[in-house]
Amino acid sequence: MRSYSLAAAAVGALATAFAALPHNAHAESVSAGEAVLEVRKTPTCGCCGAWAALASEHGYRVELEDVEDYEGMKVEAAVPEDLWACHTATIAGYVIEGHVPFEAVKKLLDERPDIDGIAVPGMPAGSPGMGNDLSASFEVIAYGGTAGDGVVFHSVGG
Repeated sequence: MRSYSLAAAAVGALATAFAALPHNAHAESVSAGEAVLEVRKTPTCGCCGAWAALASEHGYRVELEDVEDYEGMKVEAAVPEDLWACHTATIAGYVIEGHVPFEAVKKLLDERPDIDGIAVPGMPAGSPGMGNDLSASFEVIAYGGTAGDGVVFHSVGG
């Protein structure tokens, strides 16, 4: 019985140690269909629904949740206010804020950088769910962790 208790304590200590490591220290890359993309949006936002539909088309398992408290969902996800967009999603421990292109989400899941999330602030015309204009130009910003206050993670167009 005593050896069982020691083994259980050792497993518990290891689990605690792994949980405290940065994102990329203990995680493999995750493909689109392996993790659930949880999308929180306001009930009346059509462009958010369009982005979620595009995510499904790109192979992501999407769960939608309508949230009345727009500001509360941003604060709860710890998205810096200057990066706010219309919807807030999470996948594999990361926050995806706004109309982020799916190649940037794939890059995030493949590389697993030590950041909190990525964002496309505002609602740029031509971004996924906002018209999907192939000539659109905007930046995806990484924030938190090693990104600090925000750095360009991925550029589209321009």
